[in-house]
Amino acid sequence: MITDNSDPARVTGPGAYLDRLPIGRRPQLRADGVQAWDIFPYEGELRVKVLDEPVLPEPPRQGEAGAEECDQCARPDSDFLWTDEHWRLSGPDRPAGLPAMVLLQPREHHDLADLPPARAAELGAMLQRTERAVLSLGGIARVHIDKWGDGAAHLHFWLIARPEGMAQLRGACLPLWNDALPPVPAEEWARTGRLIAAAMAAGGGIAQV
Repeated sequence: MITDNSDPARVTGPGAYLDRLPIGRRPQLRADGVQAWDIFPYEGELRVKVLDEPVLPEPPRQGEAGAEECDQCARPDSDFLWTDEHWRLSGPDRPAGLPAMVLLQPREHHDLADLPPARAAELGAMLQRTERAVLSLGGIARVHIDKWGDGAAHLHFWLIARPEGMAQLRGACLPLWNDALPPVPAEEWARTGRLIAAAMAAGGGIAQV
């Protein structure tokens, strides 16, 4: 555990937070935690993993060194569902357990904090446009928009469809349900990608599938 209290940040800032963590032990689930929610997909006894030591500085994410080492930047437009001059939309490499999952990202190599003003001004409209394309499939109650960014430095937003009528899948546990549900048949998954690409292209850009 980090115990350097000579640094003021270790008393009140992020350092102090790390010092309070039960490093090397199993944290205890709170009685009102996510496992008690009716949307939690698992049941039975749960055991939290032992909390690892912090690793500082953190290991670089994929593409952290810049566009020349970024897997997303290296992908051709033909790998995507839809593209335009500044944005690209893709899907997972294999069918998911949910009706649709797509990944929206800027063409240029940026994270959210350094997204150029012109692209930042477009972001809300692009998310709205992509959500509408997913909703156009029909049978979709909600489209969840998620940004994690811990694996890759290239900005990307997941847009994940929750099927209509399946309220048990609502909320933050939707990605967990995705892993538990049977994958959509490959032919249906490909057709879904084409429909989303066409809906996006109706507003400009190119459907790549």
